[in-house]
Amino acid sequence: MKRIGIIGSGRAGSALGAALASAGHPVTGVTARSRASLERAARLLPHVPVLSPAEVTARADVVLVAVPDDALRETAASLPLTAEQYVVHLSGAHGLAVLQTAAIPVALHPPMTFTGDLPDLTGVTFTATAPDQARPVVERLVKGLGAGLQWIAEDQRAQYHAGVVHGANHLVTLVTQALDVLRAAGIEDPAATLRPLLTATLDNTLRSGHDALTGPIARGDVETVAAHLAVLRGRTAGTYAELAGATVDVAAADGRLDGNTAERFHKVLERYRTGEAPR
Repeated sequence: MKRIGIIGSGRAGSALGAALASAGHPVTGVTARSRASLERAARLLPHVPVLSPAEVTARADVVLVAVPDDALRETAASLPLTAEQYVVHLSGAHGLAVLQTAAIPVALHPPMTFTGDLPDLTGVTFTATAPDQARPVVERLVKGLGAGLQWIAEDQRAQYHAGVVHGANHLVTLVTQALDVLRAAGIEDPAATLRPLLTATLDNTLRSGHDALTGPIARGDVETVAAHLAVLRGRTAGTYAELAGATVDVAAADGRLDGNTAERFHKVLERYRTGEAPR
């Protein structure tokens, strides 16, 4: 088992440290500066000493650098790493270039949200970039957590991360807007209205892609979409129009909409794509 040192006790670092400890890896040190980080480390890693970055590094075979993206390069460069150690960051956007150190570099991204509690990583598929010599170590660490692993090239990490962010972060924005629209319509529990529909749609889309599309655009109901846009306002109207336009293109590409209907949709949508619906 590799000795694990953790630089940074944010939600991701402390949660993964706790998961690695539960899998049998000795976590030999952790850094924590803020009160929240100290409390998190005490809760999730109660038997792990809080040390300076240099002390954490000196005690570890694998140094997990769990800091914000903008601090990665400076933090990694400041650590007294050796050529026998592995330095691992958790950023989805960055690859190996940000780790300009003597150690063996690894970029390991867990595409999930950490809540600050001990995570269940079963079913999570980590995405990694690493030199060939590091791959066996990365595979043992990840599979020991009960998680899956896929590899990605250094020059594809930005595109990978864009896909993850577009699917996850922007879903929050979309659903929040939908909740607000339902609430404004007088629905007392909009989450109860959306939950079964969103759950089924997400599951179907992950399984079948755009074949899961239903609703007024798939049916060619131009007037229904126009009626929606007439009652939406501000940023939500713009978001609806942009996503509806992309949806029209999907439906037209797979043959569910003819060219004339697609053009009628786009003429209606164009008036709303500035982000402010006509008053």
